[in-house]
Amino acid sequence: MLMLFLTVAMVHLIALMSPGPDFFFVSQTAVSRSRKEAMMGVLGITAGVMVWAGVALLGLHLLLEKMAWLHNIVMVGGGLYLCWMGYQMLRGALKKREATPETPDVELAQGGKSFLKGLLTNLANPKAIIYFGSVFSLFVGDNIGGAERWGIFLLIIVETFAWFTVVASLFALPTMRRGYQRMAKWIDGVAGTLFAGFGIHLIISR
Repeated sequence: MLMLFLTVAMVHLIALMSPGPDFFFVSQTAVSRSRKEAMMGVLGITAGVMVWAGVALLGLHLLLEKMAWLHNIVMVGGGLYLCWMGYQMLRGALKKREATPETPDVELAQGGKSFLKGLLTNLANPKAIIYFGSVFSLFVGDNIGGAERWGIFLLIIVETFAWFTVVASLFALPTMRRGYQRMAKWIDGVAGTLFAGFGIHLIISR
């Protein structure tokens, strides 16, 4: 059982470390707003992972195999949401002016909104759909007992929260924030392009 947990932990860490919508959302929120806002987004992403992990433990791969239309709906819906997020970031980048200490961000206190965005970003994340629907499901076959399933579930949640807490803390450092203020338009533009790219790829590859 220990080897199973270690294997799942290593595979999940690799999945977390590979850049995707979740990473770009947390890092962009931390560097452009605050660590508090980013942590609300982290809680949202963790809640999304709880949903994916729970469904995967109940047999997500079997459900997707038997209901191909549901898989297509999830992929298209997720792709459209990511495209919308990309559009919002690109529009904000085009309107963004040079940040100054005298012009604070009036949208700073939006913890609930950041939580919801984090949740929806994870649920629409193509990496999450592919990972939990295929790779993760390999470790939770019928031979895995209830205790092991709960252990894997808790391991995934704790590991996800810990990783994105590190990301949020790193990108919220004063040095990172000062760098963002100098290049805000370009950073938001790149982030928006990446989100739109993830969404388009998700739609056309369903």
